[in-house]
Amino acid sequence: MSELLFAAVDLGAESGRVIAGRFDGQKLNLEVAHRFANTPARAGGTLYWDVLRLWSDIKDGLARVAREGEISGIGVDTWGVDFGLLDNRDQLLGIPVHYRDARNDGMIELAASLVPQSEIYASTGLQFLPFNTLFQLLSLKNSGSSQLDVAKSLLFMPDLLHFWLCGVKKSEDTIASTSQMLDAQTRFWDKDLLRRFDLPTQILCDIVPPGSVLGNVRDDVALRLGLKSKTPVIAPAGHDTASAVAAVPWESGASSAYLSSGTWSLMGLELPAPLISPQSQELGFTNEGGTGNTIRFLKNIAGLWLVQECRRAFAREGNEISYADLTTMAEMAGDDGPFVEPDDARFAAPPSMPDALQNYCRETGQKVPQSQGELVRCCLDSLALKYRWTFEKLELLRGQKLDTLHIVGGGTQNRLLSQLTADCLGVPVICGPVEATAAGNILIQAMARREIGGASDIRAVVRHSFQTETFEPNPNERARWDEKFARFVNFTR
Repeated sequence: MSELLFAAVDLGAESGRVIAGRFDGQKLNLEVAHRFANTPARAGGTLYWDVLRLWSDIKDGLARVAREGEISGIGVDTWGVDFGLLDNRDQLLGIPVHYRDARNDGMIELAASLVPQSEIYASTGLQFLPFNTLFQLLSLKNSGSSQLDVAKSLLFMPDLLHFWLCGVKKSEDTIASTSQMLDAQTRFWDKDLLRRFDLPTQILCDIVPPGSVLGNVRDDVALRLGLKSKTPVIAPAGHDTASAVAAVPWESGASSAYLSSGTWSLMGLELPAPLISPQSQELGFTNEGGTGNTIRFLKNIAGLWLVQECRRAFAREGNEISYADLTTMAEMAGDDGPFVEPDDARFAAPPSMPDALQNYCRETGQKVPQSQGELVRCCLDSLALKYRWTFEKLELLRGQKLDTLHIVGGGTQNRLLSQLTADCLGVPVICGPVEATAAGNILIQAMARREIGGASDIRAVVRHSFQTETFEPNPNERARWDEKFARFVNFTR
């Protein structure tokens, strides 16, 4: 086959990229056409996504890709749960609200007073997180907002951007599965559940699987961006983690777990069907959609958000420090420092992450980290410990031993965290590709165009196209980590 050019729009919670991907049938080459910040804005006490700025940057990036040749497909992936509401003229009713906004506070408890959590979980199989779309909608209703009364459509972030590109309103399965409104077994909206909360169901769009051709880029958009007519818009796995998992380069995931590492860390297994039980509910595991009718059985972990917020706090004090330098400082801080529970509610959106870390350590009777290196090392050690806890719970729930962890995404660039994770878990950690999300996005588009087969073919292309790095556990570190993990489990019960 001749080489095809695809464009992946990959939006993370901290930054976005438009990536050009060239695929010749065997190998994929990626190049970042445009990289831009994704900075939320606070107005009137509410935290919003600056969606129009994102849209402008996306168009700039697509125009740059278009100058390289004819684009065979455009697909968008983003973080989960957040959405825009459209009126009867398909105009936004309001700026999409950030999932970390305080409007979601107390909504899990309110929902539980209306419908037992066991019934919600039995249907949706989703971990109870305060920002799940179900709770955001409940917050809107509870606040007396008129938006739900006049809304005609709800579109998740990638679906909204696809709509602006091609004029077609659909909900892609993997992004819809983050909402806690989807029946995990049938893969359709659980409208009966929504009615029990007195939430509107007519605003929900039809669900399509990843790899669905939605339509062609609108003529006015194509003209402005210099795109050829009839450039297809293709839904990849709209949830960025789902696109990343599609590009995990294992030959068989039977005894391996994956970790998509970025602002969030999502660790889990790829399964043929949902795993829903009272124990999985109690331990906080979730069932989300994957490519090829698979289920991503996983747990959401706070991730490198802790380090990102420390870095922002240092910058506010006049200390602009690169991530690479922070990692070096953390390595020099030594291995006898304190740890925290990364998912403690105090770390979700603190005014100062360093202060929150120090207060936790003080309250738990640990050494209080003082220097920048000590604070970042506390974050990294804590993540390694939470990864081990999650890894062992995956083994328990699945009823089998796991012998490998694959890490993909931007977090793989932190080699210290990768080694700490291998030492703490006691299994090899295979890292890469860094751009797993973009690779998965583009190869799912290629699958939609019948240029490639199914999930196993996608992974074969990834193995052929990208290098990985393996971190072996240091047996001399095992006893130290075992002791530290025992204290971690005791502190976080």
